[in-house]
Amino acid sequence: MPAREFFEGLESRVDESKLTGVNNSYLFDIEGEGQWVVDVRDGKLTVNEGGGDADVTILSSAETFEKIRSGDQNPTTAYMTGKLKIKGDMGAAMKLQKLF
Repeated sequence: MPAREFFEGLESRVDESKLTGVNNSYLFDIEGEGQWVVDVRDGKLTVNEGGGDADVTILSSAETFEKIRSGDQNPTTAYMTGKLKIKGDMGAAMKLQKLF
């Protein structure tokens, strides 16, 4: 699934019960695919295409993003090996694992 398709359908797929207590914004910068800001506030998730300010910026190649999304790549391992770059609030970044 291309990153665009993933982010365009994210609002309708997310389990809102997992959003409780999360109030952070995430900028996903997927090499060759684009940028999306995912904002989680008060039990709601919104996605906007394009860059912007966020608590956490996550950078990866399209290939790495797809492997993480499909479960073929552990996000922590990807980060430790430099395939996934995270800038900003690491505590907020850790919350991502329970959201998706």
